[in-house]
Amino acid sequence: MASSRLHDFPVSFFSTVMGMSGLTIALHKLEKTLSLGDGISLGLFALSLALFVVLAGLYLLKLVRYPAAIAEEWRHPVRISFFPTISVGLILLGTAAQPVDLDLARLLWGVGAGAHLLLTIAVMSSWINQTHYEIAHSNPAWFIPVVGNIVVPIAGVNFAPADLSWFFFAIGLLFWLVLLTIVFYRLIFHTPLPGKLVPTLFILLAPPSVGFIAWVALTGGIDSFARLLYFAAVFLFLLLMVQVPRFSGLGFTLSWWAYSFPLAAFSIATMVMGEKTGTTVYVWAGVGLSGLLSLLIAGLFARTVLAVFRNEICRPEA
Repeated sequence: MASSRLHDFPVSFFSTVMGMSGLTIALHKLEKTLSLGDGISLGLFALSLALFVVLAGLYLLKLVRYPAAIAEEWRHPVRISFFPTISVGLILLGTAAQPVDLDLARLLWGVGAGAHLLLTIAVMSSWINQTHYEIAHSNPAWFIPVVGNIVVPIAGVNFAPADLSWFFFAIGLLFWLVLLTIVFYRLIFHTPLPGKLVPTLFILLAPPSVGFIAWVALTGGIDSFARLLYFAAVFLFLLLMVQVPRFSGLGFTLSWWAYSFPLAAFSIATMVMGEKTGTTVYVWAGVGLSGLLSLLIAGLFARTVLAVFRNEICRPEA
């Protein structure tokens, strides 16, 4: 039984690390905003890092024992987009580690950034040289490989030459717009997303939110382009809130973790907006969003643990 579950252990499990790391960064920002101690965010960082180590160990064991299963995931037109959750998770852990240990943060960020560039090239090469992709396969999870590059500059401004951060930012920004067009075309003119992929709609919130944070990190302040990115995120947040009834009727799958990192990014972006503009409404909106994020991830974590014990995940797809 355990052997069978390892065979079906999905690479999408690493999206939990993105959510936990995003919560860690958001709560550290909240602690600074409210002049609180950093005990909670430090504890969450340790938990997030431990989670990554456990998941990486299990996936390496799967690679050793079931390499054909991983090759099958890579060839899958939807699951291939979740491989970069591994590298994005490392980048986020490196970002979250900055208050803990700069050397550890630099190592995690550097490994994650390098791996993500390679995965971006590999996934895009698969798209370009495709023989089996159809428009119905496109979904918001396709943002992960390319738009994940926008995450790099947030900590990269502290660890590498500025041009390297601009390089990653340019990749992410360009292909966000390309994929946004493709995904909206698919959503409007083709069949609706399958139920298990509906939560990935929340990923739409991540690119402008992370883009805003990265732009402010790169330029040092709020300008017209920063406002464009932030208010694009605000509109997408409102649009997604209207879809909540649709989300609430879904059965649990790991794709529910798609709610977590985008909301974390939007919470952080709102707090950054408050910090840089000195506008109280943004500060308190960020505090409220961080509270909502904390409740969401606590629920997701508990539901995921329950699903593991109930053998509801790591099973063959129907």
